[in-house]
Amino acid sequence: MVWFTGLSGAGKSTLADTLEARLHADGRHTYLLDGDNLRHGLNRDLGFSAEDRRENIRRVGEVAALMVDAGLIVIAAFISPFRADRDAIRQLLPGRFIEVHVDTPLEVCEQRDPKGLYRKARAGQLKDFTGLDSPFEAPESAELRIDTSRLGVEDAVQQILDHLRGRQYPERAGH
Repeated sequence: MVWFTGLSGAGKSTLADTLEARLHADGRHTYLLDGDNLRHGLNRDLGFSAEDRRENIRRVGEVAALMVDAGLIVIAAFISPFRADRDAIRQLLPGRFIEVHVDTPLEVCEQRDPKGLYRKARAGQLKDFTGLDSPFEAPESAELRIDTSRLGVEDAVQQILDHLRGRQYPERAGH
């Protein structure tokens, strides 16, 4: 399982989408879990309080563990601001959890602001926005750290693929 964590606008979904496409093109069985998609289905009953954010990530971790057990390469892209929540998922998947900290500076994320969330948060329209008035606890021991303000998408994804190859990720479909 490859778990992307970082601020809104850091590039998590872009990297996750590209990684999944590359793995799929290579004949790998993959599944992409993205915060935006799950918030509209499985986790639609949750808000953005610290407690709800923790429950959101807990549920995602449980679903991801089932998928990994079924032999899929699971790719997850979530802000997942709390270290303890990410560590709990790591414990669910011993030896199979690869944390990628998309460590793009706040000012770059805010400039990108693809959903206009930083603008709304700065205007007081969004409370508890991660990185501004709610903390993001950076990983202490992520397997990979990528700053998308310094590294292009293809180069970043290649770093992740190289790491996966070094860990001998699952065989191609049909092998």
